[in-house]
Amino acid sequence: MTTNKVLGYLPDERPPFFELILFALQQIVVMFPATVLVALITGFHVSTTIFASGLATLGFILVTGKQIPLYYGSSFSYIAAIASIMSAEAFAGYSLNDKISIAQFGIIMSGLVSIAAGLIIRKSGKKAIDKVLPPTVTGSIAIIIGLSLSANALADASSIPQNIPEASQAIATNWAWVIAIVTLFSTILYSVYLRGKLSQLPILFGLMTGYVSALIIGAATGIPFVNFNTIASNSIISLPIFTFPKPTWQAVIAIMPIAIATVPESTAHIYQLDVYVNDLAKKKGSNKRYDLDSKLGLNLIGDGIGDIISALIGGPAGTNYGENISAMAISKNFSVSVLIAASIITMIISCFTPLINIVYSIPKAVIGGLSIYLFGVIAAQGITIMMDKKVDMFSAKNLAVIAVILIIGLGGSFNFEGGMIPAFGIQLPALATAAVVGIILNLMLSFGDKDDFDNNI
Repeated sequence: MTTNKVLGYLPDERPPFFELILFALQQIVVMFPATVLVALITGFHVSTTIFASGLATLGFILVTGKQIPLYYGSSFSYIAAIASIMSAEAFAGYSLNDKISIAQFGIIMSGLVSIAAGLIIRKSGKKAIDKVLPPTVTGSIAIIIGLSLSANALADASSIPQNIPEASQAIATNWAWVIAIVTLFSTILYSVYLRGKLSQLPILFGLMTGYVSALIIGAATGIPFVNFNTIASNSIISLPIFTFPKPTWQAVIAIMPIAIATVPESTAHIYQLDVYVNDLAKKKGSNKRYDLDSKLGLNLIGDGIGDIISALIGGPAGTNYGENISAMAISKNFSVSVLIAASIITMIISCFTPLINIVYSIPKAVIGGLSIYLFGVIAAQGITIMMDKKVDMFSAKNLAVIAVILIIGLGGSFNFEGGMIPAFGIQLPALATAAVVGIILNLMLSFGDKDDFDNNI
């Protein structure tokens, strides 16, 4: 009797060298757009942000004892808070590097909050965690994280190069959609129909297919979708610009509290990993149980260390990336060794101008095509969490928590500029507000319900 060999790599398994490099490049591809975008929005140095992402990931992996396969990248949750410091009237006369230094201090303090939260959670135990952060909350948060990024995905998919004459913009947009569609459907077809080792590289192959289509369309139409000269420099090696933190209370007040609101996001990520890693282990016939969902406290400690490492050299605040979890779920590759390789390659890329230009040359339409798939998978993973934990969807309490989180998170993200809900004289970040309200509502509705935990797991 023969059985089909299940392909994939568990966290403690290491692929052969050539596969390792390909898998690492795939992880870099999916984290790069969001990480760079955060730098561009906040005004942080792009090369420094890229370098900090790799270095913080290495720090995270070291602190967590190579037990948790997650990649650290720049977080959208902190954008508004960091932007408020970068554009504050009090710092109007400061240089860019001085403003970054001030923001860095707030980011370091937010890292300390994440570490404190991790220590508290490790002490309180898994049952207490699930009481505060049940799958109704974490699954819903995963859903809104993925769906709230849908506008970004479609914006990238329809993006055209700068300086296109107005008369040609409509045609250029049509061709951008063609590139995005080719990228999207080729990636999906690769992920569904490729077999053997090739089945683990659908995202990288999808990107390459979209890239080639952009080159062909560019040559045929004269529209420069691919540009190799984003960074003009005569030097091959260009080290990132490192800045150092300057203690300022304004940055602490603006940035530090955001760390509290990111705890549910990290919880959702670790639960997603637990589901997919143990499913792969079961299919591979492994008797080992990868008890990742009990490592939330360790994950938050690692996340906080990542923030501190990033901020110490001039990078923005970050978190472990849902996009990379999606890539791992699609490719069935959860090897920590791959993430270590991706971190090192990312740091090398940030120091070499030609390599940065190659990465920058990837058209936004290609990134958009990939993002439609990846962001959708993040949302689908939220549904997976609730299915795996057997959430009772006929429970009035569960429906109330899920409904409120979804509407506040998605409504706030799409109805208000920057995803900031104006209420009570302040600006509330939609995703963080949805998470906090969902947690509070769940706890309120759990009073007197002694069997609540058992009914939801």
